[in-house]
Amino acid sequence: MIREHLSLLLVLIPLVAAPVAAILPRGRFAWGLTLVVTSVCAVLASMQLWVVTQDGAISYQLGGWAPPWGIEYHVDAVNAFVALIVAGIAAVTLPYALLSTENEIPENKVPLFYSAFLLCFTGLLGITQTGDIFNVFVFLEISSLSSYALISLGQKRQALTSAYQYLIMGTLGATFFLIGVGLLYSQTGTLNMADLARLLPDVHSLKTVHTGFAFILIGIALKLALFPLHLWLPNAYTYAPTVITVFLAATSTKVAVYVMLRILFSVFPEGFLFATPTGDLFIMLGIAGIIVASVYAIYQTDIKRLLAYSSVAQIGYIALGIGFASVSGVTASIIHLFNHALMKGALFMAVGAIIYRLGACRMDNIHGLGRQMPWTFVAIIIGGLSLIGVPGTAGFVSKWYLVVAALEQQAWMAVAVILLGSLLAVVYMGKIVEALYFKPATEKNIAVKEAPLLLLVPTWVLVIANIYFGLNTELTVGVAERAVQVLGAAAK
Repeated sequence: MIREHLSLLLVLIPLVAAPVAAILPRGRFAWGLTLVVTSVCAVLASMQLWVVTQDGAISYQLGGWAPPWGIEYHVDAVNAFVALIVAGIAAVTLPYALLSTENEIPENKVPLFYSAFLLCFTGLLGITQTGDIFNVFVFLEISSLSSYALISLGQKRQALTSAYQYLIMGTLGATFFLIGVGLLYSQTGTLNMADLARLLPDVHSLKTVHTGFAFILIGIALKLALFPLHLWLPNAYTYAPTVITVFLAATSTKVAVYVMLRILFSVFPEGFLFATPTGDLFIMLGIAGIIVASVYAIYQTDIKRLLAYSSVAQIGYIALGIGFASVSGVTASIIHLFNHALMKGALFMAVGAIIYRLGACRMDNIHGLGRQMPWTFVAIIIGGLSLIGVPGTAGFVSKWYLVVAALEQQAWMAVAVILLGSLLAVVYMGKIVEALYFKPATEKNIAVKEAPLLLLVPTWVLVIANIYFGLNTELTVGVAERAVQVLGAAAK
């Protein structure tokens, strides 16, 4: 039955397709292959989530070797949900990628671009499927190495330095993570996450385990771009090709959050988080990230960079929910994984449409474009409202759950920061709206036409999703609550 092989197929299909894309002739062949692969994976990820919610977790033993001796793919409501985010965003991004890539990537590099994209896609999906902590590291490196190459293909020279900066930070993060895994293995003799969860309660008081926990946490925080370890993210998002900015902003940090949740609440014993200052650290860093990154966003003149700092702030909201370590808090974080992918994917796509027509997205270049590109402008408006957290949008749902989690613990400062973050989002999104609509159009901008349908349709798919999931929360909240039960996150 295909049900038994879903987790393997989600990793195997893009992995096999990646080298095929690299050797295809120039033209749109590589794009067509990647489009088919991402669409198939989106269908498989949807089937997987449905199977998991109906019948329980799926376990696949690679090579027939039983865990913990062999590598196990173990999928429950948590990673099935994240896999759907990754595959769904990729499937929506690929139609958008056709014109955007032809506009920004040299023709001779297009097959290699899609090959690297498929490898990145493979790595992110692999992280969501595996139940082996060392295998997480392997897939993390596959996605990271391909991401460095993809970012370096940006049109400006800064893309190379951004990719190099990300490489340094990413390598540090991977090294920290691997050292932590090694320390845990030295005390338990296993790499299977379910087996680690069984053995760690007996050795959790050892300093080696605490040290391994700290190394893993720092390694994931670097990959997650948790403030103040976010320095690689603004440049990477700003100078990468638009398609890669869309894809990474909507998926990469979400997968890192998933790994963080899995380590904190599934691998380590219940109560371990409360026995360490980790929860309070997450709350403090989340608060700092929301305020500092939002203020930085206000002063940016490049829209992609502005939205990049906004992403750091949104990661702060997710960290805040994790720090509460309560049912409501972790539920809010998981919901925001999904909602932030929708809102930031839509916003970066809309900005990409401006770049396609104008070749730039600086504030002083876009004056009056709101009247010339009304569909793109409205997409930015709705995406911005979701980012702010206006009722009726997806962003409101996760912020509401986050406020509820803060009120449960009487964390009044956290409530104030959540509201302040929304007000700051009004300011920096207002700057974009002002430049697009209220500034007089330049002579050059008067001749600009609306973006092509191949760019607008994927953008509006995500825009409509922002509204739909703001009004109908059955999927997001239902799956998030189920995921929290699986993680075993208990309220304080």
